[in-house]
Amino acid sequence: MNSWWFLPSPPVVEEAAPSDHAVLAEIHERSFPSGWSEDDLSALARQPGVTILQARRSSLFGSRSILGFVILRVAADEAEVLTIAVDPRQRQRGVGALLMRHALSRLYADRVASLFLEVDAANAPALALYRRLGFRKVGERRGYYRDSAGDGGALVMRVDLA
Repeated sequence: MNSWWFLPSPPVVEEAAPSDHAVLAEIHERSFPSGWSEDDLSALARQPGVTILQARRSSLFGSRSILGFVILRVAADEAEVLTIAVDPRQRQRGVGALLMRHALSRLYADRVASLFLEVDAANAPALALYRRLGFRKVGERRGYYRDSAGDGGALVMRVDLA
Protein backbone atom coordinates (compact mmCIF):
# COMPACT_ATOMS: atom_id res chain seq x y z
CA MET A 1 0.00 0.00 0.00
CA ASN A 2 1.35 3.43 -0.94
CA SER A 3 1.45 6.00 1.81
CA TRP A 4 2.90 8.85 -0.25
CA TRP A 5 0.42 11.36 1.18
CA PHE A 6 2.09 11.05 4.58
CA LEU A 7 5.47 12.16 3.28
CA PRO A 8 6.20 15.80 4.09
CA SER A 9 6.54 18.09 1.12
CA PRO A 10 9.47 20.48 1.04
CA PRO A 11 8.75 24.03 2.20
CA VAL A 12 7.77 26.62 -0.37
CA VAL A 13 9.81 29.84 -0.59
CA GLU A 14 7.97 32.98 -1.69
CA GLU A 15 7.96 36.72 -1.16
CA ALA A 16 6.30 37.79 2.05
CA ALA A 17 3.14 39.87 1.85
CA PRO A 18 2.43 42.77 4.24
CA SER A 19 -0.17 40.56 5.92
CA ASP A 20 2.66 38.16 6.90
CA HIS A 21 4.69 40.76 8.80
CA ALA A 22 3.05 40.06 12.18
CA VAL A 23 4.04 36.38 12.04
CA LEU A 24 7.53 37.28 10.83
CA ALA A 25 7.90 39.66 13.79
CA GLU A 26 6.90 36.84 16.17
CA ILE A 27 9.53 34.54 14.65
CA HIS A 28 12.17 37.29 14.86
CA GLU A 29 11.28 37.97 18.49
CA ARG A 30 11.62 34.26 19.35
CA SER A 31 14.94 34.13 17.49
CA PHE A 32 16.77 37.20 18.82
CA PRO A 33 16.92 39.00 22.18
CA SER A 34 16.15 42.29 20.40
CA GLY A 35 13.45 41.24 17.97
CA TRP A 36 12.03 43.51 15.30
CA SER A 37 8.38 44.54 15.49
CA GLU A 38 5.74 44.24 12.79
CA ASP A 39 6.11 47.98 12.18
CA ASP A 40 9.89 47.61 11.84
CA LEU A 41 9.47 44.86 9.25
CA SER A 42 6.80 46.79 7.34
CA ALA A 43 9.03 49.88 7.22
CA LEU A 44 11.94 47.80 5.93
CA ALA A 45 9.77 46.15 3.29
CA ARG A 46 8.85 49.57 1.87
CA GLN A 47 12.48 50.58 1.36
CA PRO A 48 13.88 50.45 -2.18
CA GLY A 49 15.83 47.29 -2.93
CA VAL A 50 14.47 45.31 0.04
CA THR A 51 12.96 41.86 -0.44
CA ILE A 52 11.57 39.53 2.22
CA LEU A 53 11.55 35.84 1.31
CA GLN A 54 9.73 33.42 3.57
CA ALA A 55 9.59 29.65 3.79
CA ARG A 56 6.16 28.15 4.34
CA ARG A 57 5.21 24.59 5.13
CA SER A 58 3.47 23.18 2.12
CA SER A 59 0.20 21.40 2.71
CA LEU A 60 -2.55 19.77 0.71
CA PHE A 61 -5.00 21.27 3.19
CA GLY A 62 -4.03 24.93 2.82
CA SER A 63 -2.47 25.29 6.27
CA ARG A 64 0.86 26.81 5.34
CA SER A 65 2.55 28.11 8.45
CA ILE A 66 5.62 30.31 8.08
CA LEU A 67 8.81 28.52 9.12
CA GLY A 68 11.33 31.32 8.66
CA PHE A 69 12.38 34.28 6.55
CA VAL A 70 15.32 36.25 5.19
CA ILE A 71 15.47 39.97 4.43
CA LEU A 72 17.74 41.12 1.61
CA ARG A 73 18.71 44.62 0.55
CA VAL A 74 20.23 45.27 -2.88
CA ALA A 75 22.14 48.41 -3.82
CA ALA A 76 23.79 48.56 -7.25
CA ASP A 77 25.50 45.18 -7.75
CA GLU A 78 25.86 44.29 -4.05
CA ALA A 79 23.40 42.90 -1.55
CA GLU A 80 23.28 42.27 2.16
CA VAL A 81 21.35 39.98 4.43
CA LEU A 82 19.66 42.26 6.95
CA THR A 83 18.39 39.33 8.99
CA ILE A 84 17.48 35.68 8.72
CA ALA A 85 15.31 33.95 11.29
CA VAL A 86 13.89 30.45 11.56
CA ASP A 87 11.19 29.58 14.06
CA PRO A 88 13.09 27.92 16.94
CA ARG A 89 10.78 24.87 16.68
CA GLN A 90 11.82 24.42 13.04
CA ARG A 91 15.60 24.70 13.38
CA GLN A 92 18.02 21.99 12.28
CA ARG A 93 15.64 20.97 9.47
CA GLY A 94 17.29 22.83 6.60
CA VAL A 95 14.93 25.83 6.51
CA GLY A 96 17.75 28.37 6.85
CA ALA A 97 19.75 26.66 4.13
CA LEU A 98 16.70 26.58 1.86
CA LEU A 99 16.07 30.29 2.39
CA MET A 100 19.71 31.16 1.71
CA ARG A 101 19.85 29.02 -1.46
CA HIS A 102 16.74 30.77 -2.78
CA ALA A 103 18.20 34.16 -1.87
CA LEU A 104 21.46 33.34 -3.67
CA SER A 105 19.62 32.08 -6.76
CA ARG A 106 17.45 35.16 -6.90
CA LEU A 107 20.40 37.52 -6.50
CA TYR A 108 22.37 35.62 -9.14
CA ALA A 109 19.44 35.90 -11.57
CA ASP A 110 19.28 39.64 -10.82
CA ARG A 111 23.01 39.91 -11.69
CA VAL A 112 24.07 40.91 -8.19
CA ALA A 113 27.84 40.45 -7.90
CA SER A 114 28.21 39.75 -4.17
CA LEU A 115 26.25 39.19 -0.99
CA PHE A 116 27.41 40.30 2.47
CA LEU A 117 26.21 39.46 5.96
CA GLU A 118 27.21 39.81 9.59
CA VAL A 119 27.01 36.78 11.83
CA ASP A 120 27.65 36.35 15.53
CA ALA A 121 31.11 34.79 15.82
CA ALA A 122 29.69 32.48 18.52
CA ASN A 123 26.89 31.13 16.28
CA ALA A 124 28.52 27.88 15.12
CA PRO A 125 25.48 26.49 13.22
CA ALA A 126 25.10 29.70 11.19
CA LEU A 127 28.84 29.88 10.47
CA ALA A 128 28.82 26.28 9.24
CA LEU A 129 25.87 27.01 6.95
CA TYR A 130 27.42 30.14 5.47
CA ARG A 131 30.75 28.40 4.87
CA ARG A 132 28.95 25.52 3.10
CA LEU A 133 27.29 28.12 0.85
CA GLY A 134 30.67 29.60 -0.10
CA PHE A 135 30.82 32.63 2.20
CA ARG A 136 34.23 33.69 3.44
CA LYS A 137 35.25 36.04 6.24
CA VAL A 138 36.20 39.51 5.00
CA GLY A 139 36.14 41.45 8.27
CA GLU A 140 35.17 41.65 11.93
CA ARG A 141 33.08 43.99 14.06
CA ARG A 142 33.92 43.94 17.75
CA GLY A 143 31.02 44.27 20.20
CA TYR A 144 28.43 44.16 17.40
CA TYR A 145 26.01 41.82 19.21
CA ARG A 146 25.08 42.94 22.73
CA ASP A 147 23.36 39.68 23.63
CA SER A 148 25.89 37.24 22.18
CA ALA A 149 26.85 34.00 23.86
CA GLY A 150 30.45 34.97 23.07
CA ASP A 151 32.25 38.31 23.18
CA GLY A 152 29.67 39.98 20.92
CA GLY A 153 31.94 40.00 17.91
CA ALA A 154 30.52 39.66 14.44
CA LEU A 155 32.18 38.26 11.39
CA VAL A 156 31.53 40.07 8.13
CA MET A 157 31.18 37.44 5.41
CA ARG A 158 30.90 37.66 1.64
CA VAL A 159 30.07 35.35 -1.22
CA ASP A 160 30.72 36.29 -4.84
CA LEU A 161 27.88 35.51 -7.22
CA ALA A 162 29.30 36.76 -10.50
